Order: sequence, then structure tokens, then C-alpha cells
Amino acid sequence: MDNDKQDDLNGNGIDDEIEPPFVDVTAGSKQLADRLQNNQGTDPTLSGGDIDARWEDAESGGDETVGGSTATPGRNDLDAIGKAIGVTYEDGEVLKVGEKEERRDKHRWELDPASSEDYVDRTKEGE
Repeated sequence: MDNDKQDDLNGNGIDDEIEPPFVDVTAGSKQLADRLQNNQGTDPTLSGGDIDARWEDAESGGDETVGGSTATPGRNDLDAIGKAIGVTYEDGEVLKVGEKEERRDKHRWELDPASSEDYVDRTKEGE
């Protein structure tokens, strides 16, 4: 009887020799928190919400961005993909291909610096 207790130290009914090792899931959470903290200029949105992708490189490399060359299989959440590229639709809204993209592209802050959120602050600094 005592011999059985030694073979099952955690008391779950599985012999310790055949029981799979305990996996520390907090390590992955910590790693994701560190990635988010160290890359505050971007987030998994650019990869369509795929937190396993290299979303830190999405703005420069683009391999795993929405529409990139190495998209993760099974990532087909259209709402997340649309948000990543700046084109979203409401439920039941008529799809007019190209119209929203054109409107989005005309108002990019890179093309119109006055449309950026911090434009007023930046112009005051230069005075």
C-alpha cells in the first residue's frame, strides 16, 4: 500500500513514471506580455489577430501580415482581417469592392500629415 503512494505522489491515480510532465502555461502568458510590452507600436491586429505570428515584424517585413506570403492556415476571421487592413463592414452592409479602400488610402496620415492624431502637437513644437 505504501509502495502505491510512492508511485503516485500527487494522488491523481496515475503512476508517476507514466504521467506526462506538468506544463507551466504561465510561461507563454508571460512571453506574450513581454512581446506586447516590448513592441508597443504594433500588436497582433496586423496579423489578423494571430498571436503566434511574428506580428512584431508586420510593419517592416510583412510575411505574416494579413495578405502576406505565410499566412497561418485556418486564420479566416474576416472581421479581424478587415480591421488589420483598415476596411471594416457592418453586418448586412453591401460590399462595394474598392470603395472603402480608396477612401482609406486618400486619408492616410503618411500622405496627409495634418490628418495624424498628433499633428497639432508636432507643429507647435516646431514654432
